Formats: sequence, C-alpha cells, structure tokens
Amino acid sequence: MLQELNTENFGESIKEGIKIVIFTASWCGYCQMQKPILKEIAEQNIWIGEVDSDKNQDLVHKYDIGAFPTFVLFKDGNVLAKFSGYKSKYDLLNILLDYLK
Repeated sequence: MLQELNTENFGESIKEGIKIVIFTASWCGYCQMQKPILKEIAEQNIWIGEVDSDKNQDLVHKYDIGAFPTFVLFKDGNVLAKFSGYKSKYDLLNILLDYLK
C-alpha cells in the first residue's frame, strides 16, 4: 500500500508496526525514478508512505532530511533506520528484510 503522508496524518500512520516512509521532492529526478519501484513493492502488501517534502517542510526538519529521496524506517513510531539515494527493488527489499529478522 502506497499512502500519501502529510503533517496531519503522519503520526497516526506510523505509530504501529513497521513502516517505511520515503521523503521525495517534485524536482528530484531520482525520486521520480524511484516511484515505479515503490508502487511495485507496495503491490506486494508492503506499507510505504510518501512525504512530498516541498509541501511538508516541518516533517523534513523534524527528521533531518537533507537529500532526496530519503527513506526512514519506523517501528511503532520510532526511527529504526534512515538511508538516502535511489534504491533498486532488490536493494530496498534486502534492507527491509534486514530489519524484519
């Protein structure tokens, strides 16, 4: 499931379970290349939230996002990991599997 996140729904959306959130920007070419991969992974019943960083600067500052795309992995609302840059489907799934063990 790919869900758009913003200031209003962010906290409630990440508070339970393992969630992966990607911070993107409309002007970021790598972010645009990442979107089809995210949609494909989300079809495998993996929850992914997407934050439009241009519209949600408060979340960008809160999580100290300095590059795009940046992925933040949460467990029950707490940050488990943060990593930046374009990731292939397999790289992204392997990173997730490392934290699900």
